[in-house]
Amino acid sequence: MDFPFAGMNPYLEAPKLWPDVHHRLITAISDQLEARLGPHYTTAITPYVSLECADFTPVRVAVVPDVAIFEAAQEYVATQAPIAPAPLTGVAPLLVPMRYARLEIVTLDDGALVTAIEVLSPANKRPGPDGADAYEKKRQALFHAPAHLLEIDLLRAGRRPLVQADLPPTPGFIYLSRAAHRPRIEIWPVTWHEPLSIVPVPLRHPDPDVPLDLNACLRQIYASARYGRRIDYGASPPPPDLTPAETAWLDEHLRAKGLR
Repeated sequence: MDFPFAGMNPYLEAPKLWPDVHHRLITAISDQLEARLGPHYTTAITPYVSLECADFTPVRVAVVPDVAIFEAAQEYVATQAPIAPAPLTGVAPLLVPMRYARLEIVTLDDGALVTAIEVLSPANKRPGPDGADAYEKKRQALFHAPAHLLEIDLLRAGRRPLVQADLPPTPGFIYLSRAAHRPRIEIWPVTWHEPLSIVPVPLRHPDPDVPLDLNACLRQIYASARYGRRIDYGASPPPPDLTPAETAWLDEHLRAKGLR
């Protein structure tokens, strides 16, 4: 199945898909940049583990309890009032370890960091001290280092990286902080209906920027992983809920593609 969107595909944000999407996207970006970097640079993929809320799908399972109540082998007469079934059910949030990776461009001779590339994960955007706050601290540390930072935020859910700018209500953004231009940040909106911009990846002066074609990366991994077989385009995208305008556009678009 061909990639059904001009830009980002919101269905790739599903919790069951995103860790795999993230891994493949980082690898595709690394491969593309490696082919374009000069002789003095190389890319390095650094894995890390974050805690995220598990996505539970109801299944029928056999459970062995930690505590069992056994019935005595004798007759008895129940005298207690009947037990009322719970009128409501829910799911307790359970944090589980998820594996991700970040990409770095380093010098070939001494491994010095030149550019850090972050494809944001749900953990980076989860409100709280161990989520978005922790990511912001790491971000600030990079801002005070002589390295560039390219942030790729393709997720609608969660807290955006802190930026003082009047941003449009688009599904995502790409942010570039050049070491020599701070605190200025270059920003590219990410939409569903327009191709993602080919963004510059800065290196050390006087070497020119390297172009990064994220659209090509998304299409490459969508085809190689065959995500089209795993996505139900008849259903709504993962949370957060769409606006009425987004819902109408998405329905019309997917019907035109023959996916609904």
